Amino acid sequence: MTTTLTGPSAQARAALRRDATRVLLANWTGMSTVPSRTLYPHQWSWDSAFIAIGLRHLSPRRAQRELEALLGAQWGDGRIPHIVFNPAVRLDAYFPGPDFWQSTTAGRAAGAPPGVETSGIVQPPVHALAAALVHRSDPESSRRRGFLKWIYPRLVAWHAYLLRDRDFTGHGLASIVHPWESGMDNSPCWDGPLQRIVPVPAASFRRADLAHSDPADRPTDLDYGRYVRLAADYRGHGYRDAGTSHPFAVEDPGFNALLIASEHALAGIARVLGRDPRPHRERAEALTDSLVRHLWQPHAGMFLCRDVRADRVIEEMSVTGLLPLVVPSLPGRIASAMLRTARGDHFGLGSTSALVPSYDLLGSAFDASRYWCGPAWFNINWIIERGLRLHGAETEASALRHAVLDAAGASRFAEYIDPLTGRGRGATHFSWTAAVTIDFLARHDHGRDHEHDRREYR
Repeated sequence: MTTTLTGPSAQARAALRRDATRVLLANWTGMSTVPSRTLYPHQWSWDSAFIAIGLRHLSPRRAQRELEALLGAQWGDGRIPHIVFNPAVRLDAYFPGPDFWQSTTAGRAAGAPPGVETSGIVQPPVHALAAALVHRSDPESSRRRGFLKWIYPRLVAWHAYLLRDRDFTGHGLASIVHPWESGMDNSPCWDGPLQRIVPVPAASFRRADLAHSDPADRPTDLDYGRYVRLAADYRGHGYRDAGTSHPFAVEDPGFNALLIASEHALAGIARVLGRDPRPHRERAEALTDSLVRHLWQPHAGMFLCRDVRADRVIEEMSVTGLLPLVVPSLPGRIASAMLRTARGDHFGLGSTSALVPSYDLLGSAFDASRYWCGPAWFNINWIIERGLRLHGAETEASALRHAVLDAAGASRFAEYIDPLTGRGRGATHFSWTAAVTIDFLARHDHGRDHEHDRREYR
C-alpha cells in the first residue's frame, strides 16, 4: 500500500464519498444504523458514535437521531449498553442475542429499560465527543431540536456510572469487566486475565458470526466460551457492579482515554448550554493524572493495561496503549515517546504499516488476519489521527488520513485490513469505515475541526 501526502484527487474523493454514503444509506434502519447487515444486524454503542461523526456531514439531523436512539436505551444506573436489539431481527441472526442477555428481567434492578432489549455490558465512552461534533456541524438544527439539552444529562449520567461503579481500585479510572467492553474483543491483552475463566462448552452455543465471516478472521471457540461464561455470570448477578466478584477486571488505557476526551467534550457542551464547564475540565485533568500515574510505562514507551484482580501490568503492547494520544493535556514527554513507539518496529506507522495495527507487529500473538490480534481498524486510526494532530504531528496525521482513504476505497469499506498487505478482512460495506471515510474527506476539504479543538482545550 502506498501513501502520498497529496491524497486522492478531487474526482476520486467525490467517488469515494458517494460510495461511502451508499454504505450508510444501505445500513440505515429508520431509527439507527447497523454496523453490517449480515454480521452485526443490531445497533452497537461505539459504532453508532463513529457513525454519527460521519453522518453529520450528510445529515446532521440523522446524526442526532443516531445518538438519540442509542441513548434512548440507557439504563437507570447510567450505563449505555453495548447493543440495542432490533425486535424485527430474527433471534438466531446474532449470538448472544436478547434471549441470552435478558435485560428487561435480569437487569431490572440495575435500571434496564422495560421497553427495549439490550445487552448488559458497555463499550468505550466516545459518545460525548461524537455529540459535540454533531452539534458543531449544524448548531441551528441542534438548538431547534433541543439536541444538546436532551443528551447532556444522559451523557453526564453515563460518565458518572463509569466513575462511580467501575472504579474498583480507587485510582479514579474505570475498569472493564468483559473483553467486549474494550471494543477490542480478542486482543492478546486479555489472554492472561482470561486464563482464570472456565469456558462454557463450545457445544452449548451457536455462533452466528461464522456464517458470515471467515473463521480465521474471528475469535476462537475457546475465546467465545470464556466470553459467554463472563456474560452469563454477570447476568446472574443482575448486572450489578457493587458487591459482585468480577473474575475479569482490567484498567484499559484506551477506554479511559476516550472517557477523558469525552469529559473535555462535555465541558464544551456545558458551555454551549450556559452551564459551568469547570467540573468537566477538572474531572478530565484528574483522570489524565491518574492515567499517567497508574498506566504509563516508560519501558514500553506507551500505556499498558492493568489486571485489577492480579494487581499487575499486562505487558502486551496493544493499540489501546496508543489511544491516549487523544488526551489533549498529555505531558509532552509522554506524547513524544508514544509517537516514537507508533513509528517504531512494534507498530510500524508510515513504514511497515500504512495504518496502525491493533497489536504489536513483533508480539508472539500477532496475527495479521484475526480480528483484534493484529489487523488495522479504521475507527482506531481515526482516533490516532486526531491524537497526532492534537500533539502537533501534522505530517504523520495527514499521511495516516490519506492511507485510511486509500485503504477504505480499495477494500470496499472493509471492517478491518491486514496491516502489512492492506487486504480487507471481515465484513465489507462496514458502517464505521464508511463514516470515518466521510469525515476524513470533509476535513480534507475544509480542515476546520482540529483548529476548533485546539481552541477548546486552551
